[in-house]
Amino acid sequence: MDDNKRLYNYIGQMFATYGIIVTIFIFIEIVFGDAASNYSSLYAYGSDGFSKHTLLQLLAFSMVITVSQALFLTDRFIKDMKMFLRIFLFLGVIIISIILFVIAFKWFPVNDVKAWICFAISFVLCTTISVIVSRVIETSENKRMEQALDKFNNT
Repeated sequence: MDDNKRLYNYIGQMFATYGIIVTIFIFIEIVFGDAASNYSSLYAYGSDGFSKHTLLQLLAFSMVITVSQALFLTDRFIKDMKMFLRIFLFLGVIIISIILFVIAFKWFPVNDVKAWICFAISFVLCTTISVIVSRVIETSENKRMEQALDKFNNT
């Protein structure tokens, strides 16, 4: 039963990640629309939407993120590793995966320095936002647990 619950949590996490990624890409599509259709395979249909190939690529990338999170950011598989190293390895796998996806699926021209700079900026921005949101959630959960513990100790 516990394994099923864990599997459902991973699947839920993967689809939450997928939803966030697709939402970001929709925003980019709204902003750049048809201008990106000749530049990136991700926006082959311009402002008309995404191809099933693009959506499947983003789903596969969401799977990579979810598996990497499970591997590096939980104690389930790796128990005795410093958190800094776990985060470093997690981000390394994600960056390498993105590079492989860029090359394999022609997300943008590999030799375009401007595209790589924009990718780096967006990656840092999204990572920073993710870390901030995670810290806020963690702090909130810790505070709630501390209040519950205080309430339990006072009864």
